[in-house]
Formats: sequence, structure tokens, C-alpha cells
Amino acid sequence: MPAIELIGLDRLPEINKGDELGELIVRAANDAGFKFLADDILVIAQKIVSKAEGRLVDLKSVRPSGKASEIAERQRRDPRLVELILRESRRIVRMDDRVLITETRHGFVCANSGIDHSNIPDSETVALLPVDPDFSARQIRGQVAQLLGLTVAVIITDTFGRAWREGLVNAAIGVAGLEPLVDYRGKPDDHGHLLTGTVLALADEVAAASGLVMSKSARRPVVVVRGVAYIPREGSAKGLIRPSERDLFR
Repeated sequence: MPAIELIGLDRLPEINKGDELGELIVRAANDAGFKFLADDILVIAQKIVSKAEGRLVDLKSVRPSGKASEIAERQRRDPRLVELILRESRRIVRMDDRVLITETRHGFVCANSGIDHSNIPDSETVALLPVDPDFSARQIRGQVAQLLGLTVAVIITDTFGRAWREGLVNAAIGVAGLEPLVDYRGKPDDHGHLLTGTVLALADEVAAASGLVMSKSARRPVVVVRGVAYIPREGSAKGLIRPSERDLFR
């Protein structure tokens, strides 16, 4: 019977700027006696990628603009944090007295431009999203391939809200080595009817599944997903972003 495995890697050290994540992940797997297989999918939490790439900012170094101060007063937030949110965004999508939804420079629509304090020891430091998560995923994939002599796919995840539903789920913000969408349009269903609108976000499905093992408080930022059939391609998370002309929520 079909089966999918989710295997969490527990032995990663605290990540610092300049660390080679591919090397650290392979070392942690070796220490745990875990062996990668070709076509495994390596799912990595955005936070450790941001740490390795030096995307941490000390709020004490931030001088808020007038606009940031105005929004911060309305929302009772730190104006320095609001300033970073604005700097990392193309535009504000929605805002009320509590929530600030932006479109990031990558094109992601999310709360606070993806900036947060979680899993960072210093309360005055926040993490920004990687500058180019697809590039980050390709780099890690290349490192793993060089060290192990086999190819895996890589997905970098962050937790996003969803327009139609409550709660947060892991979503893919960086992809390398797999086609993120699976298009079933024009193919028959079980009754022979041709499908007309079925395009599955495979990378997001895998990312969401990894959250069952990753956990926010378990210090388990890497999960290996095994048994998922996917199309091996260079891949990019940009394919998951709905164009503005087809996005009824913008």
C-alpha cells in the first residue's frame, strides 16, 4: 500500500551566520545513523536559513519612519518592527488595528512581511525572510548532492495564514529539484470525466505535512519526506504565487 514517511532530524546545532546548512544537515543525519535515499525531499524551516544567511536584525539599529510610527501607534506595536515590515514589503495589502498584511518583495502575501521573533534568543532581534529562498534551496541541494553523491529535492518553508480558513500551516517559500505544481487538467478522473480545474500545490502539501513533525517548539527545523512521487525539475516557489490579475483578494 502507498505510504509516506516524515523523518525529523534532531541533532542540528544552533545555526549562525555563515554556516553551511547542507553540510550541517548531512552531519546531523550521519550522527543519527540516518541514510538519505535518492529522491528524498528535504524540508527546511525558513528560520535556520535566515540565520545562516545573516538575515537577523537588531531592533536597536532601526530608526522608524513617520509612517511606521503612525501605524505602530494605531496597532500598539514596536515602531522599529513596523519599519522593518514596510522595508521588506512591496505594499500593504490589508491593515486594521491589529493585523498588517503585506506583499513581500518576493511576492508572498503574508502577515508582517514574514518577520518574527520566534526561536531567537535575543528579544531585541528579529528574523527576515531569505532574500531569495529559491536560490537558498538550490544552494543546499547542491551541497547535499556533493557530499552524498545523490540528488534530493529541497523545500524551504514558513508558516502562513490562509484567506479562506483559520489557523497557520507550513507553506513552501523556496523550492529546488521538484515541480511545485501538479497539473491534472485534461486528464480523466475515475469515471472518465476530464478534469478542468485541478492543479495541486504539491510543494505546499509536502511543506504542510512536514509541520506535523517539525513543530515550533521541538527544535526540529529539518524533516526528510520520503515516498512522495514528484516531477524532478529545477523548480521554483514563484510558481505557487497567484498572478495579481487572477487574485480576487488583492
